[in-house]
Amino acid sequence: MEIVNYRPIGIIHSPFKEHVGIPRQAVGASEIKGNIEIFEEFGEGLLDLEGFSHIIVIFYLHKVTNPSLKAWPPWDDKEHGVFATRSPHRPNPIGLSVVRLDSRDKNILHISGIDMMDGTPVLDIKPYIPDLNPNKDIRIGWLTGKIEGMNKSKSGDR
Repeated sequence: MEIVNYRPIGIIHSPFKEHVGIPRQAVGASEIKGNIEIFEEFGEGLLDLEGFSHIIVIFYLHKVTNPSLKAWPPWDDKEHGVFATRSPHRPNPIGLSVVRLDSRDKNILHISGIDMMDGTPVLDIKPYIPDLNPNKDIRIGWLTGKIEGMNKSKSGDR
């Protein structure tokens, strides 16, 4: 299979200048604000986005240096396959967060719930539409009974 290359459409501006202390999930960062600067050449793609309260941000975890097929989540006492976790240390270090879209000022998206490092390249943005996501009969595998407190966890915690 051929290599797939992506070109960033923008960049994250956040209060997190290094990887330690970043909330592990956007739900744990609901009050933390930042913005997404969409590069001018992609600005036209933002038309009508401000009507949505939340957006899905797909980004490149550009500081991940040690990908692995196994992960040791802080919420469990054993290893799991990386695809059964939300670890950033993946073969393709791609992140996905649902954040609140507070406002749009031309090519700048002001957001809340930022769990990304400053300077993170943005690959894509999509509107979050709850009715188009499964919400019945959801199973959470090995995380059953272990997610309490996950929303307060930060990178670097163990």
